[in-house]
Amino acid sequence: MCGVEILFAVSAATSLAVEVAERCGLTLVAFSKPGRAMVFTHSTRIVEDVS
Repeated sequence: MCGVEILFAVSAATSLAVEVAERCGLTLVAFSKPGRAMVFTHSTRIVEDVS
């Protein structure tokens, strides 16, 4: 691998992309726009646990 831990995309993530990201330990973020995004895998790298 190339050492990347987080991948941001401006469009939708495919089910294959989510599956591969999960297996590889990659944080996958899609629909990335200023002020909003959807985190699909390994969200603890980005979002704090507020519970």
